[in-house]
Amino acid sequence: MDLAQLWFLLIAVLWTGYFVLEGFDFGVGMLLPILGKGRDAEDTEKRKRVLLNTIGPVWDGNEVWVLTAGGATFAAFPHWYATLFSGFYLALLLILVALILRNMGLDYRGKRASAAWKAGWDKAIIVCSFLAALLWGVGLTNLVKGVPIDKDMEYTGTLFTLLNPVGLLGGLVFVALFLTHGAYFVALKTDGPIRADARAFATKAGLAAAALAVILLLALGIQKGSVWSWVTTAIAALALLFSIYANTKGKEGQAFVGTALTIAMAVATYFFLLYPDVMPSSTDPAYSLTIENASSTDYTLKIMTIAAVIFTPIVLLYQGWTYWVFRKRIRVEHIPAAQDPLIHAESR
Repeated sequence: MDLAQLWFLLIAVLWTGYFVLEGFDFGVGMLLPILGKGRDAEDTEKRKRVLLNTIGPVWDGNEVWVLTAGGATFAAFPHWYATLFSGFYLALLLILVALILRNMGLDYRGKRASAAWKAGWDKAIIVCSFLAALLWGVGLTNLVKGVPIDKDMEYTGTLFTLLNPVGLLGGLVFVALFLTHGAYFVALKTDGPIRADARAFATKAGLAAAALAVILLLALGIQKGSVWSWVTTAIAALALLFSIYANTKGKEGQAFVGTALTIAMAVATYFFLLYPDVMPSSTDPAYSLTIENASSTDYTLKIMTIAAVIFTPIVLLYQGWTYWVFRKRIRVEHIPAAQDPLIHAESR
């Protein structure tokens, strides 16, 4: 394995980490109107705060993975980065806007006690979590399926080129998987009625995700499948079925591990389907960007490898420690009455 192949593998690992970790963040955001619905307005507000508190300490750390993946792509495969980020500019811009508004909602929702204020940010969190999940799925599916690229390594399509049936199916698969993953995370991190509701919803979402994923991976696999991609597809399917079974037995920890493995194997399938290309051309295979013609110099890759060996274990240990510190379950009874921070500050 040469350095270019190694960095293709490392970028796949970074995207896997991002979708496994940020996947349940998006799932929890989309679940606000479903699992956040209580007996009355007060109970509804407390349930929503429970949901948001499950991801509160970790969501911003989870997003570091996508920044690292983008930076690694820029340094290791500059031609891939240039074609991808210029050609998919509008799609990536929409994702960026969705992430910004979603994160503002997570940060600003509790700044006022006003019901209208919170309802507005709730909508931002729900809609933007859905859009980000959908568009990541659309983008990655199109990347594997192939997009129009000319002899100058330039994308010649538009945003609507990406919104084809297979691409949209990929987006829906990501949405369904993240909803399932998020519901298992809520069940793992909470107690009481909200935990039971999360488990009940997860089974339904898991079955929908399984049906959609089978159709998508078969469609891509028949076109471009390899032995390894079929192996990871089978593992992903078995892991998802195991997670549904574990959930019915009340073992939400095992169910969460199951969906994490499902997402990891789904991303691995995508990269096996992609290899040895990094951005296949649907116009002419000769115009495809490959690991070889899109990679950086050996000197750059060597420096990157040294930095990765030193700093990656540190980042993983720190993030693991964060999850350990905030490992305890949350109940609605743990949520105090809401106060308006501005009014509270003026009274001091």
